[in-house]
Amino acid sequence: SDFQLLTTRFWKLPMEHVRVTGGSSGIGKCIAIECYKQGAFITLIARDENKLLQTKKEIEKYSVNDKQVVLCISVDVSKDYEQVENVLKQAQEKLGPVDMLVNCAGTSVTGKFEDIEVNSFERLMAVNYLGSVYPSRAVIATMKERRMGRIVFVSSQAGQLGLFGYTAYSPTKFALRGLAEALQMEVKPYNVYVTVAYPPDTDTPGFAEESKTKVNCPSVFKISIFKAY
Repeated sequence: SDFQLLTTRFWKLPMEHVRVTGGSSGIGKCIAIECYKQGAFITLIARDENKLLQTKKEIEKYSVNDKQVVLCISVDVSKDYEQVENVLKQAQEKLGPVDMLVNCAGTSVTGKFEDIEVNSFERLMAVNYLGSVYPSRAVIATMKERRMGRIVFVSSQAGQLGLFGYTAYSPTKFALRGLAEALQMEVKPYNVYVTVAYPPDTDTPGFAEESKTKVNCPSVFKISIFKAY
């Protein structure tokens, strides 16, 4: 089964190249650390170069051999596909083809539908959806050629169930599920596999920032969220 293959693949992480978007903090950072503990080479991708360098130093503390490398790339994965493709090719030249891509880049805005700025809907779709499409598009051809690889999309429990106050965020996470299911049909014959993660509320810097917008929401909104998670 797919689950069995995923388990098997994790046993082979030593010396494999794992690329993590949104890797400078939160879930992405934790995934990068866990993969590094298993001997993987890591490419961290995020916008803030200073945060990337700080995270790189933290991850390097967990090395299990003297060959491991943590490479940092500062780029916005949601804006310009050609730029994303070019910088990811540069990383491939340094660390080799990507064995696993973990798409963690994302952001959130909460509030009632009519209170959310219209451009927030565009921004969230760009970051949460296209920010996963572009890196995946940049690695998929090589994975198919090598007949090996895994792409992970980090969705959300709000990507399985629409929630009060998440009209801008929830659809972007639903979109990842549709992308993943369709893409898996295309790439499975090439021994490339797709995983979707649906984490609940998680104690991350991003969640702390999201929570600031909940302060002004009515209690029914807060109760709905807590019940859902």
